[in-house]
Amino acid sequence: MKKKIFMGIFLVLLIIGLIYMIVINTVFNKNEEIINEYIPEVEISDSELRKTLITLYFLNSDGEIQSESRLIDSKELLRNPYLVLVGMLIEGPKDKNLKKAIPDDTRVIDVKLNKTCAIVNLSKEFVDNIDGDVLKKSNIIYTIVNTLTELNEVQTVKFLIDGEEVEGFTESSINLTNEFARNLDKN
Repeated sequence: MKKKIFMGIFLVLLIIGLIYMIVINTVFNKNEEIINEYIPEVEISDSELRKTLITLYFLNSDGEIQSESRLIDSKELLRNPYLVLVGMLIEGPKDKNLKKAIPDDTRVIDVKLNKTCAIVNLSKEFVDNIDGDVLKKSNIIYTIVNTLTELNEVQTVKFLIDGEEVEGFTESSINLTNEFARNLDKN
């Protein structure tokens, strides 16, 4: 009889132990899930997730090329990033210490990529309304070239005026029929 009582108590303790293990295991798993769940302190909006840093080039007060970085919505660059970037150059810098290089009346007709060359088609005001010496005109060209060659796929830039190749500026040795590569001295 003692054996039966001892076995009964042992069986009851075993069942209680199993129930205890199941309950404890379930509670620990729930705590682990709570610990592993990440809750951000500040909600990040969709527009903040789409931000990208771009570099544009303008002229400083000495007429030298200087960069300006901007954080913009990357959705703006989806269709034609080249057109958007040249448009931003025409709009001008946000930094008050910089000034835009491209003449005011210049219109962007089109900008497209042909292999690794960005072909920039501008209105005739681009060549007609630029004042200054060869260095200033060269710096104006390289604000566009250096901006577009910031993009990995662009190695050179070619200019068209009203859809046609032109020799260049009046009284200048700059030949716009050439393709222009990034000028590392003008950064």
